[in-house]
Amino acid sequence: MIPRQSDLQNAPQSVFITGATGFIGQRLVASLLNNDKTVLAQVRPSRLPDRRIPDGCEQLAVDLTDVMGLREALAGVDAAIYCAGSVRGRDPGDFATANVDGVRALVEALDGLDEPPPVLLLSSLAASKPGVSDYANSKYLGEQALQGATGLCWTILRPPAVYGPGDKEMLPVLRMARRGLLAHAGPADQRLSLIHVDDLVSAIQTWLSVPMKCAQQTFAIDDGTLRGYDWEAIGDAVSDGSFRMLKIPGFLLNGSARINLYFSKLFGYSPMLSPGKVRELQQAEWLCDNSSFRRVTGWRPRMKLRQGARQLFNSM
Repeated sequence: MIPRQSDLQNAPQSVFITGATGFIGQRLVASLLNNDKTVLAQVRPSRLPDRRIPDGCEQLAVDLTDVMGLREALAGVDAAIYCAGSVRGRDPGDFATANVDGVRALVEALDGLDEPPPVLLLSSLAASKPGVSDYANSKYLGEQALQGATGLCWTILRPPAVYGPGDKEMLPVLRMARRGLLAHAGPADQRLSLIHVDDLVSAIQTWLSVPMKCAQQTFAIDDGTLRGYDWEAIGDAVSDGSFRMLKIPGFLLNGSARINLYFSKLFGYSPMLSPGKVRELQQAEWLCDNSSFRRVTGWRPRMKLRQGARQLFNSM
């Protein structure tokens, strides 16, 4: 979407962002700077200065749950974008700080301002099924914290699996598919929505041009592929057309997840593969529908999986 000139003139020019060093956050910060926005990035005091944040972006030393520090950082900015998040964890506590407590702190900080700016929460499609995993529940609780703030101009975006340059979670799956092996844990007819990181960033930029039109609304957005992709479609898009399917037995995946969980507790790391993650992988579908967001903002994605995968592997 190309915003109207009137929208651009009224669009927020200074943006406060959390999660600026993450996969999506780094791509978003670069895009904001390229569009002449003033970007203020929340950085943990222990990491200041953070070399992952580009020149031209002001770094603010404040913890995610520091209400007073966040309030000071937010004073005078035109918009706030919450991109911080945890996708790995052993138990609910591992997800809580970034996915729940930080959102609550941001809401409290905004509530204390005379003129709070509009705020966008980058959530996850997983929040639509909070009972599936601790991660999904944490994203749901974070949304609830923002949705309860009736005095704020808030918007929630729920992307599905995000891929693109800088991604570490989807890349192994796409790389294996490119080599001709499609290993999956879900049912044979499983359907998945996807979105390229640059399309997600463009959706956020579009929101910045019309935040009031999106107030108090939650949108699940993807790359516009109707009913998402099945595994054969993923194989066709990513490989050279020659691939074979491999269904990972549930008992094997669950056993591996339990072993991984045990060792993560023993050695103190946050696992990606956990029993909750297995349940996420085994869902029959994770699907989005762009129609509501398109109707409100005019945004349209530009990158289907075939083009996005080609761009990703050409950049490596």
